[in-house]
Amino acid sequence: MESANWHNRPMTQKPPISDDTQHPMAERAIERVIFGSRWLMAPFYLGLVVSLGLLMVKFVQELIKLVPEVLHLKDTEIIVGVLSLIDLSLAGNLLLMVIFAGYENFVSKIDVAHHKDRPEWMGTVDFSGLKLKLIASIVAISGIHLLKSFMNVGQMDKNDLLWLVIIHGTFVGSGVLLAFMDRLAGHSPASRGHKSAGDPSHGHDETS
Repeated sequence: MESANWHNRPMTQKPPISDDTQHPMAERAIERVIFGSRWLMAPFYLGLVVSLGLLMVKFVQELIKLVPEVLHLKDTEIIVGVLSLIDLSLAGNLLLMVIFAGYENFVSKIDVAHHKDRPEWMGTVDFSGLKLKLIASIVAISGIHLLKSFMNVGQMDKNDLLWLVIIHGTFVGSGVLLAFMDRLAGHSPASRGHKSAGDPSHGHDETS
C-alpha cells in the first residue's frame, strides 16, 4: 500500500528558470562597457597636451620678440610684454591643472606616487576643487588682461575699457558665488550624513 501510495503522489515540479538569473550577466556587461567608456576622454586630454605645446611656442615667440627690443622700449611697453608672458604662463598652468586633475578624476590614476617631482596637489583635487581652481585661474588671466589695458589706457576706447571691467567683475562674482555654493553644499545635511557614514569612528562614538 505504501509503495502504491508513493507512486500515486504527485511529482514535485521544478520551478521554471527565471530570466532574473540572466540579468546579472547582462548588467555586468553593460557596466563594464560604461566603466570602460571613461577612456574616450583620454584623447581629449592628449589634445590638451598638444595645446600646451602650442602655448609654449607662442610664449617663446613673444620672448624672442621682446628680448632684442628691451633696450629701446619704454617701461610701460616692457611691463606690457612681461604681462603677456605671465598671461601665457597662467593659461599653461590652467591647462596643466585641467589635464592632471581631469585625467585622475574621470579616467584613471596616474601612477607616479613615488616620483620626487610629483606635485603636492596632484591626486587631492576633486571635481569641486577643480572648479574653484579653474575660476581662480580665469580671474587671474582676466586681471592680467585688464592690467595690460590700463597700462595703455590712453590708447584704449573708454567703452572697451568699461566692458573689460564689467567682464572681470563678472568673473570675480562668479568665483565668489561658486565658492559660496560649494561651501553650502559642504555644510548640507546630506553631505554631513555622507561624511559621517564614511567615517568609521563616527558610528563607534555613537554606539559607545
